[in-house]
Amino acid sequence: QEPFQTTVAFIYLPQAVGQYFPESTGIPSRVQFHFYELNTYVVSASVTNATIKDLKHPIFVTLQHHKATQPKDKVQCVYWDFSKNRQGGWESSGCRENQTSATHTTCFCDHLTHFGVLLDVSRTPVSEINEKILTVISYLGCGVSSIFLGISVLTYAAFRLRRDYPSKILLNLSLALLGLNLVFLVNSWLSSFGSRGLCVAVAAAQHYTLLASFTWMGLEAVHMYFALVKVFNVYVPAYILKFCILGWLPLVIVSLVLAVKMDAYGSALYHENIQPLDGSEQCWLQDDVVFYVSVVAYVLLILLCNISVFVVVLVQLCNIQPPGSRTGLLRDLRGVTSLTFLLGLTWIMAFFTWGPAKVPLLYLFAILNSLQFFIFVFYCLMKESVQKQWRIHLCFGRFRLADHS
Repeated sequence: QEPFQTTVAFIYLPQAVGQYFPESTGIPSRVQFHFYELNTYVVSASVTNATIKDLKHPIFVTLQHHKATQPKDKVQCVYWDFSKNRQGGWESSGCRENQTSATHTTCFCDHLTHFGVLLDVSRTPVSEINEKILTVISYLGCGVSSIFLGISVLTYAAFRLRRDYPSKILLNLSLALLGLNLVFLVNSWLSSFGSRGLCVAVAAAQHYTLLASFTWMGLEAVHMYFALVKVFNVYVPAYILKFCILGWLPLVIVSLVLAVKMDAYGSALYHENIQPLDGSEQCWLQDDVVFYVSVVAYVLLILLCNISVFVVVLVQLCNIQPPGSRTGLLRDLRGVTSLTFLLGLTWIMAFFTWGPAKVPLLYLFAILNSLQFFIFVFYCLMKESVQKQWRIHLCFGRFRLADHS
């Protein structure tokens, strides 16, 4: 709860601190608080016989000012680092002002969010420096991907390229991935408004776009199987209509979660009944059971199906390609690479981010899965029909093609 106005020092410890208490030492653990008064108030909390670090939920500290601050005054949150300069010293990295007024300032440590958190099976934190680097990679990658996915959607929608089944499926997949990237990019910003309802809505939108993206990846695999393996004797009435119903069906899953357990959505701060006032927390699934059932199990099922189709497609490519052809080898390599991204196979790495391999695989995961502009490269930039439409409608001079049927 908010501290009383007369409180000079207020510290909030999340429930997760209790997990660090030793169980069988014979010495009971206790939380010790220390209070000092220097040129400002200083408060600390420590747990005997335990080391507290890498907390997923932040520790809040609210301190009263010795005298009321003016708007021009700069307030900084710091902590005492015993190892600094061999004698100790004040350090500010990793802590920031959450809220400040003329009489009080509230501080807590940063909790940045990278793209891998959407499918972090281990759900364990990484070091602060790795968190920052992964966050930068994720936001840059998602920003670039959003631009090129948007170009892909506009290209297929505006230039009459969505007439055949593969193009229609690709258009829907690009829309789902574009939504996933855009929601991720604005997630922290929207959470900074301090509205629990808005945070739940953003988390639900993130959940829906993630599931929709994987559903369309699975439908891509189904269509490839029909086209390359079951070439004959396959007729499905209202083919694309049924695909669209299935592709956007995850809305039912998200609606069920909202109806049954809305509290599963939110941020780590809301989960601890604290209202965040800056954009350092992402709104996402906080309930482990809902996360593992509606995200991990769902994604794993689709990826297993996609891997099976991927292997079958590779076998088909090998059977129809004459041996020893260098041109055919390059074409097959390009096809394998494009299928890897189209079917979402790079997301498999998320299931191996455990122990010592967690950080290296998270870097690889963030780089590959936040760079979906490869879909633009393989299915727009390198596609002859798209190049032709670009030259007809967008190019000038000798690069422009005469319009013809």
